[in-house]
Amino acid sequence: MKCPYCAFRESKVIDSRPADEGNSIRRRRECLACRKRFTTYETIESLPLVVIKRDGSRQTFDKAKLINGMVRACDKRKVPLPVIEQIADEIEQELQGALDREVTTEEVGEMVMRRLQDVDEVAYVRFASVYRQFKDINTFMQELTKLLNGKNVE
Repeated sequence: MKCPYCAFRESKVIDSRPADEGNSIRRRRECLACRKRFTTYETIESLPLVVIKRDGSRQTFDKAKLINGMVRACDKRKVPLPVIEQIADEIEQELQGALDREVTTEEVGEMVMRRLQDVDEVAYVRFASVYRQFKDINTFMQELTKLLNGKNVE
């Protein structure tokens, strides 16, 4: 780590402690040349996730978009925002843990639907209707029948 005061490349760590709710480590350092102290933060480098859209285009994964979609599905339902944020965090962690750096919108949508079905059935149906692009009332009724019969969503 280069000293911000004299640019000397060696320093010693004086103190380390967790920061940002345990997502990073704050290190207090002292330059071995000028003896001035400075702070650095160490975080895990996460590789970017790429989402392949239906039209074949690619976008960087955006958790905010995921949350917004679930918020719209949960509109006027008693689903607290922290629950929606927790679902988004779980999905992001699952995707980060996977070996693939690319994921399709279909895979992300299925992950959301599996979780929403357990949280609120109306929100699940709303999300499914947009995500699966129901073409007619029969397709919509088939999804409702699956839900009513307690079958797993495909």
